[in-house]
Amino acid sequence: MAVRVLVASRNAKKLNELRRILDEAGVAGIELVSLNEVPPYAEAPETGVTFEENAVAKARDGALATGMPCVADDSGIEVDALNGMPGILSARWAGKHGDDAANNALLLAQLADVPDERRGARFVSTCALVRPDGTTTVVRGEWPGTIARAPHGEGGFGYDPLFLPEGATTSAATLTPAEKDAASHRGRALTQLLPTLAALT
Repeated sequence: MAVRVLVASRNAKKLNELRRILDEAGVAGIELVSLNEVPPYAEAPETGVTFEENAVAKARDGALATGMPCVADDSGIEVDALNGMPGILSARWAGKHGDDAANNALLLAQLADVPDERRGARFVSTCALVRPDGTTTVVRGEWPGTIARAPHGEGGFGYDPLFLPEGATTSAATLTPAEKDAASHRGRALTQLLPTLAALT
């Protein structure tokens, strides 16, 4: 009997990413469930000032509401020239939550005069796993790179078309799902979470 684990997201891409990472690592006996598959519950607003606080709050809400272990992530991009912003505001940087095109356009405009050598950035993902008894595990993954001068590539989501991973010549939006899992901030964080997830089974 598989252990049901709630993923506190409605983003199918995030769910598939975790599913691929579990498969790749040979972790069996876990059935991932999205927010779309459970009765709606009151989700606390994201009021934390760090990725960690937001991820733990989301995972705690999910575990309490459903009685399932719950995985939640909070992620975003930190740009050196903007003192680490957009950070936790990444998804709503241009004002409306999840408007990738507007967020990318605003970031490019803000960096228009910034020279190439000062366009350093990193994607950050913090993942929290909270069990129904309140036991909490928090991990953090970072993916360093730079911000390009124009979007490139059709894949990925969010700021992927603008993000040039360290050592790469093309954007994160040109990577295959498997290549992205192996390198990305969320892939790095979820890989750290694997032992705790495997222990659930």
